[in-house]
Amino acid sequence: MIFDSHMHTEVSADSSMKAADALKRASELGIGAVFTEHEDMNFPGEKDFTFSPQDYWAKYEALRGEGEHLRLGVELGMQEGLVKKNRAFVEEAPFDQVIGSIHTIEGHDLYYADIYKDRAKDELYRLYLETMARCVRSQGAFIDILAHIDYIARYAAYADTELTYAAYGDYIDEVLRALVETDTVLELNTRRFDAPQGKASLVPIFTRYRELGGKEVTLGSDAHDAAAIGFAFTEAHELAAGLGLAVVTFLARKKEYC
Repeated sequence: MIFDSHMHTEVSADSSMKAADALKRASELGIGAVFTEHEDMNFPGEKDFTFSPQDYWAKYEALRGEGEHLRLGVELGMQEGLVKKNRAFVEEAPFDQVIGSIHTIEGHDLYYADIYKDRAKDELYRLYLETMARCVRSQGAFIDILAHIDYIARYAAYADTELTYAAYGDYIDEVLRALVETDTVLELNTRRFDAPQGKASLVPIFTRYRELGGKEVTLGSDAHDAAAIGFAFTEAHELAAGLGLAVVTFLARKKEYC
C-alpha cells in the first residue's frame, strides 16, 4: 500500500486537522497515512512547535493499531546545535518514522520575509543547502527521511524562487551525497507540484540522487488539512518509477516497499 508519509494533525502547532478526517480521506484514496507532527525546538517564529511524545502516543495509539493504515512519526526541525536534543526526543516514543527538515537558517524562520530582505538569493540558497548537508550528516543516524529539499522555494521573497540543479548543482550534490552516506531516504514532496516550475525543478534533483546511489523515496503531501492528503500522488509515483526509485514507507523505523 502507498502511504502519504508526511502530514500534520492538530498535535502540530500549525494544523487543526482531526485524525478522523485524515483517516477518512486516506481511506477514500486507498492509501495509508503517517502522522508526522512538528518538533522544532528553539523555534524563532510566533508558534511553539513542540509536543509531548508520550501524550501524542497515548492520543493516537489505539488508532494506529498494528500500523496497517496509520503510522505515527515526527518531523524534526534540524538545527546544528540540536543534535543531542533531537536524538533524545526520538528516543522518548516508539516512532514509526522520523523526518528531518530545515525550517530555519541562522535563527530565522524561512516562512517570513525578513531573512530575504538583505540577502541575495544565491547567498541564502547556498547557505540553506550547506546547512542541510551538514545536518543530514550529523543527524542521519537517527532520522529516516529528509523532507522537502525545495522548502525554501515555497516562501522565498525573490522574483524567481526556484531551487534548480542548474544553478545550485554542487551544493545539491553535497546534500544528496550526505543522504546516500547516511542511508537517509529523500522525500518526494508534492506540495509544490502545482507551482509553475515546482515539479520540473525537482526532476533533475531526483535524477542526480539516483545517479549518486539513491534508491528510494517516500511520498509526502505535507498536508495540514484533509483535502491536501495524497495530492498529486499519481504523478509522483510515476516520476519515481521513471527514475528507477522505489517508493518506501516506514513501520517501527524499518523500510517497507510500497
